[in-house]
Amino acid sequence: MQEWLNHPAIQSGLAPFVAALLAAELLRRLRLSGLAIIAGFAVTVYLASNFSIEPLTASRKIVWLGVSSSLVGVTLAWFNWPLWRPVLAVMAGSAAIWVALPILRHQPLEVAMQWGAGCALFTGWLVYWMDGLHEAPVRAGNAGMALGLGTGGAALFGGSGLLGQFGLAVGAAAGAYLLIQMSSNSRLPCGRSYTLPLSLITGLIAGLAVLTTRLPWYALVPLAAIPLAAKIPVSEKQALWVQSLLLSVATLACAAGAVYLTWRVAGAPPF
Repeated sequence: MQEWLNHPAIQSGLAPFVAALLAAELLRRLRLSGLAIIAGFAVTVYLASNFSIEPLTASRKIVWLGVSSSLVGVTLAWFNWPLWRPVLAVMAGSAAIWVALPILRHQPLEVAMQWGAGCALFTGWLVYWMDGLHEAPVRAGNAGMALGLGTGGAALFGGSGLLGQFGLAVGAAAGAYLLIQMSSNSRLPCGRSYTLPLSLITGLIAGLAVLTTRLPWYALVPLAAIPLAAKIPVSEKQALWVQSLLLSVATLACAAGAVYLTWRVAGAPPF
């Protein structure tokens, strides 16, 4: 049993998928189905890593920022303020710099400023545009699945098994959230408890992977396009599975682009 649970495909695929599936359905009546994302991610952290704080490595910062952001997302459901999007984007950018700080300290000042600004901009961008989908569960589901799979796949090809697993776990959890909507032809509650941790975790993973693996910085461009691709016009009169199919073509194409660009540089992943 333990050997089965130690398999990377179980840790970053099946386990987070099942956990998110259960969480999305069980929390549906409380309108907290968006917590499926952090439920799936937490299962992978438990199986593939741990929830320790010391030493506070960059990957552990991502874990705790992700968990904290899900609680922030739940809290924000009771506070309607039009400026939340830019505020959350700025906070996400600051979090990206904090995660990357131990690495940036060993770089020349000019290089550190450039890479720090890049990580902050990318993470803030994802949080800003994914926040615009927090009331569109089908679009958010497709964007989240593509963002998780694209980020995880690119990080894995870049050379980081742990960051790859974290990203793939988010994609698997988003896939479970989307599957319930497609199979039932009804929308799940979404909210910032879904979009905020998803965009923050994937943004931090991608930024850290650029700094520590062979993932090229320009592979982040197709990842950044995923929330925009999820906004393509689709008829609301169509069945949800048809809407999702059309959206997945656009979003997964962006994810595949990020993986392909990384593969061109880094070659096959270190299985």
